[in-house]
Amino acid sequence: MAGPLTGLVVVDFSQLAQGPFATQILGDLGAEIIKVEAPSGDWMRGFSLQNAYADGMSVSFITYNRNKRSIVLDLKSPDGVDIARRLIDRADVVVENFRPGVMERLGLGYETLAARNPRIVYCASVGYGQDGPYVGRPGQDLLVQSLAGLASLGGRDQDPPAPAGIGVADLAAGLHIVYGVLAALIARERTGQGQRVDVNMLNSLLALEHQEIASYLYTGELSPRATSGIASAYAGAPLGIYPTKDGWLALSMQPLGRLAELLGVDDYAGVDSSNVIEQRDEVKRRLEQATRTRTTQEWLDHLLAHDVWCAPVNDLDRVASDPQVLHNDILITLDHPTAGPIRVVGAPVRFSGTPSSVRGMPPALGQHTAAILHDVLDMTDDDITHARERGAFGAVKPVPAA
Repeated sequence: MAGPLTGLVVVDFSQLAQGPFATQILGDLGAEIIKVEAPSGDWMRGFSLQNAYADGMSVSFITYNRNKRSIVLDLKSPDGVDIARRLIDRADVVVENFRPGVMERLGLGYETLAARNPRIVYCASVGYGQDGPYVGRPGQDLLVQSLAGLASLGGRDQDPPAPAGIGVADLAAGLHIVYGVLAALIARERTGQGQRVDVNMLNSLLALEHQEIASYLYTGELSPRATSGIASAYAGAPLGIYPTKDGWLALSMQPLGRLAELLGVDDYAGVDSSNVIEQRDEVKRRLEQATRTRTTQEWLDHLLAHDVWCAPVNDLDRVASDPQVLHNDILITLDHPTAGPIRVVGAPVRFSGTPSSVRGMPPALGQHTAAILHDVLDMTDDDITHARERGAFGAVKPVPAA
């Protein structure tokens, strides 16, 4: 069965993480994703976490770019820009994450494209906004986490701020791109008109911090990080990560007196609060003395039997073998024609009637250039040869691996 977005055509100019994450989600849902790349390719082709490359292909690129076809266009060439415009004329959605003003300078800004195709939904995603004092700054994930205050909320007091261990600003922006595009498409069904959708990483991250920001704005007081490792600067005990005899145990919010009793700690009988702010560091250290006496699994067996909110703190090796992760069938294998089998995270949402699917591997640079021009623009082989001679595709020179 086809996915829920089958028939939707997306022209994707994005690279790195936020845009490709969003368009991969749309592709998983059935949309046709035409990935437009410069002759040097998406920057992510030359970068991979842990310098992990499968047959020369970046594993990071692979994880962001399934269900897409790649076309190489040199947007510095008039013929390259002309082909891009013609593709967009037949598309439903454009996604780009260039710095503000780049698409306008290329002749591919929203006003130009909407004049040709009024139904186009055009989504631009940047670091901080399309204008304002930071418009020229680089929008990189760690920088946005730091600017948005997220790094200041984690870790222990007196230690350096602790940014999240994943690119949460990029991923949050990617999800906002998806829901912004889908909302604009629903609006188009009512009005017949497309529109521009603007997303930025800073706003996307602030939206995830809304509870902490609202608390500060109401009280006017900053909440310092705990010295004992309470999980949030704005939360109290017992929320946090606790040492065990052989690892770590996460304990969530629950009445302190009941938890202490189950841990064998007598100090907090009758304390019903699940969010003890006063003396939270003292409370956590006292509970840690108890959690160190058993293994993680022993505590899980004991506490889960009493419906205590707790979980093991898994490394990624344990995540990959976790019974619920395996049951959810979220880890899938891509059988790449050159890189071989690679396990990745699949689509997280299930549909009863229009399931997500993997229909195509992450593409080689420009792999589908001729096919896209044949299929979408009805160009002949002679047309493609002529465009190539006029520089529409540039000289393909992939960025070397970092």
